[in-house]
Amino acid sequence: MNHIVLIGRLTRDPELRYTPNGVAVANFDLAVNRPTTNQQGERETDFIRIVAWQKQAELCANYLKKGRLVAVEGRLQIRSYETQDGQKRRVAEVVANFVQFLDRNRDDSQSNSGSNIDSGVNDGDDFDGINLDDLPF
Repeated sequence: MNHIVLIGRLTRDPELRYTPNGVAVANFDLAVNRPTTNQQGERETDFIRIVAWQKQAELCANYLKKGRLVAVEGRLQIRSYETQDGQKRRVAEVVANFVQFLDRNRDDSQSNSGSNIDSGVNDGDDFDGINLDDLPF
């Protein structure tokens, strides 16, 4: 089974590109804090490359910015490529099946607040159809 769930903050704005066939692909890096501290008592952070495809890629590129908190569910992918100077490289990345926005966009708090965005992407006020403001606790 290859299944990964991450919660973290974007380290940069998503980069949106299109394949030669016109399929959207977005890349961004996620800073994910480790649950434990190191020997100096400091919390360490992992920086993980995320890849989103198609409509989800476009939504991430349009609505996410550096610093936004998101949850990503997907699978780990290890791929190899060769640089222009002939060196072989390997890269690990998470291919996102689902991206959920966990905080509000500070720049756009009115236009999208409280609404779900298609393709499993939302602004965090709604969790599987349950509005968190309606909960008694």
